[in-house]
Amino acid sequence: MRPSFSPRSAVLALVVTVIAVPVLWLGHRLWNGDPYPSADPDAIAVQLGRDAQLAYEDLALPGRPEATSQIRTGACYYRGLRSFAHIDRSRLDVNSFHLEWDVTGVSRETARAGQDRLRLRLIREGFQLTSEETGDTSMGFRFTHPDSEHMVDVKWYEPTSLLAFTAYAPCGKVPAGFNEYEWPQGEWTVRP
Repeated sequence: MRPSFSPRSAVLALVVTVIAVPVLWLGHRLWNGDPYPSADPDAIAVQLGRDAQLAYEDLALPGRPEATSQIRTGACYYRGLRSFAHIDRSRLDVNSFHLEWDVTGVSRETARAGQDRLRLRLIREGFQLTSEETGDTSMGFRFTHPDSEHMVDVKWYEPTSLLAFTAYAPCGKVPAGFNEYEWPQGEWTVRP
């Protein structure tokens, strides 16, 4: 004998489906949190290199000292309730990126004038000041772009006369097989 479906069972199945789908979606979202955006490491390298080059130009260091850097990745962690299950494990498919360079032998006056020029350009480009340091032995600031969350950080330290620059790109999901150590775009050198 064939089972028959009544209109009542069809309505019940529809109601269960209409309720189950959003509940499952919400559960998945709560467990995993907001997804990370996709990240193109090569495009990020171009952007960080641009940030580093423009900062070098703005800082206008006397004698144009050499500055080189390797773009490095940083750890990014699980989001949502899943982060409690993986509290000490970073994700292998998600990275942040940073490029940093530094130069020693920079006077306070040179550092201050260069930081002022860099600050003005960042403001013109829509970056917003997120932190500032104005002490006797160090001075610097961090700007963040509200749309891309890219950050630029510049600090000068009197004891070593070190001027340090760092550009950051936020966490993003990298393509499968991305390897920071075999990445040709990861090198940066100042271009005179």
